[in-house]
Amino acid sequence: MPLILLFLPLFSFTAQADSARIAVASNFAPAIKTLAARYQNESGRRLQLAFGSTGKHYAQIRHGAPFDAFFAADVRRPQLLEQENRAIPGSRFTYAIGRLALWSNDPAMIKDASALDDARFRHLALANPKLAPYGRAADEFLRATARREKLRSRLIFGENISQTYQFVASGNAELGFVAWSQLKRLGHAPSGSWWLLPENRYTPIKQQAILLNNNPVARDFLTFVRSSRGRSIIQSFGYTLPALQPEPANKKHAE
Repeated sequence: MPLILLFLPLFSFTAQADSARIAVASNFAPAIKTLAARYQNESGRRLQLAFGSTGKHYAQIRHGAPFDAFFAADVRRPQLLEQENRAIPGSRFTYAIGRLALWSNDPAMIKDASALDDARFRHLALANPKLAPYGRAADEFLRATARREKLRSRLIFGENISQTYQFVASGNAELGFVAWSQLKRLGHAPSGSWWLLPENRYTPIKQQAILLNNNPVARDFLTFVRSSRGRSIIQSFGYTLPALQPEPANKKHAE
């Protein structure tokens, strides 16, 4: 699935003095669109958002993709970028904790985890566990409940959580593990049927952001995300908020 670029507003990908380029994990797309719109309206600055799997973004950044900040869906990739001297030391922080949901377009299909034991459904969608933290969490749940091998022939994998959502929305899969934030849209009740997985059945999906260079717009936007207004927006999309962390120190990028 090709990388999806969202331009807010539409303009060249060439670096500009009053703009920043942000790589964003797919699950966080609805929330960061709202955050970016609010930030741009208030600051007059411009943000370019690129959505994709955390694993793909990490690989692109390592190969020189010109992003100024990265909103990952895990801790590991931002941590690796910091260790590899590809990011600003000390700028990494947890901006949200994701929730995993089992979802179907059929309003009568899901009451709880027992929907996974129904022999009638043909396909169960999840994001690629090697690329997407939400896919890894879904895989952990299936293994923890002894369903992974039983369902192997019915699994279909999305490159990222957005493609996984589309598999279910389009009817190509009757069931799918998606991000709760994809269902809990601001002001709208989720469609179909769903079951919110207990958080103790998979490793917590801690999502971290990191500054990749000293772009002042990117730094300012990350500060906005950490503000009470930014955190309120994130929480409205179904994420659990982490404990408020101290503001990262303004350190120079390690060359």
